[in-house]
Amino acid sequence: FKALFCCFRAQHVGQSSSSTELAAYKEEANTIAKSDLLQCLQYQFYQVRDCGLIPGTCLLPEVTEEDQGRICVVIDLDETLVHSSFKPINNADFIVPIEIEGTTHQVYVLKRPYVDEFLRRMGELFECVLFTASLAKYADPVTDLLDRCGVFRARLFRESCVFHQGCYVKDLSRLGRDLRK
Repeated sequence: FKALFCCFRAQHVGQSSSSTELAAYKEEANTIAKSDLLQCLQYQFYQVRDCGLIPGTCLLPEVTEEDQGRICVVIDLDETLVHSSFKPINNADFIVPIEIEGTTHQVYVLKRPYVDEFLRRMGELFECVLFTASLAKYADPVTDLLDRCGVFRARLFRESCVFHQGCYVKDLSRLGRDLRK
C-alpha cells in the first residue's frame, strides 16, 4: 500500500499539526528523492493502465505454457467467421436455438468460405481469442459448432465490452496482453 500513498503524504499534515510534527514531516519529505517520487507516479499510472499489475482485472488468464512466445490474435465472430440470420436459410451450416424473452428462435448460421482452414492454421501459429459483441447465449453455441478443434483459448462476449456512445467496444487494452505484438 505504501506505493499507493507515497505521493499523497502532504494530505495528512493538517492545520493543527505541532511545529515538531511539521518539522519531522518536512525532514521525511526531503529524504524522498525525486526518482522515488517519479517511480511512485509511474507505478500508479501503470497500475491503472496495465491490468496485468492488478490480479483479476484482465479479461484473459495468464498465457499458458503452450502459448508462451506466441502472438495473441483477437478474432471477431459475426460477419468475420460467420453470417447469421433469424430468417430461414436453406443451406445453413448450423441452426442454433436461442431463447429470447421466453420464446425459442432459430438462428441460421453460414460459415464464411475457408473458415475451417483459416481457424486451423491460426491455431497452429497464434494464441487465438474470440472477442464478440454478441451475447454469450448465441455466440457460445455457435463457437462450439464452429471451433471443433479448440483453437480459441478464450471466448469474450458482450459483457467484456465497454459501452461507449451507444456502441459495444472491444477494448483490447483490457486483455492483459502486449498490444505491441
